[in-house]
Amino acid sequence: MKFLYFCGLEYSDMRIITKTTIKEYIDRNPNSRIALLDWVKKTEKAEWHNFSDIRKTFNSVDYVGNQHYVFNIKGNDYRLVVVIQFTPQHVYIRFIGTHAEYDNIKDIKNL
Repeated sequence: MKFLYFCGLEYSDMRIITKTTIKEYIDRNPNSRIALLDWVKKTEKAEWHNFSDIRKTFNSVDYVGNQHYVFNIKGNDYRLVVVIQFTPQHVYIRFIGTHAEYDNIKDIKNL
């Protein structure tokens, strides 16, 4: 396991802060299960320090500003919007939904 030291604190790999959101979405949308759990597994094992690092793990990710990143899930059936803070290695889930639901978001940068 790799560690990052910051202000005397020890962090390892990426930490998904709001995993309950993913679980609840999977419960309501079972067809998303395999793809979202794959995203969780890869994300928790990752050590991202910048956008380029994320692209090495997920080549379809987009940066939309204000620390917000959009992931295509299950061949673009679903969209996952997260905020990534690289220094503490934290990922915050902001939105999970279908592509059509994502298209209805007015201000993606401020979710």
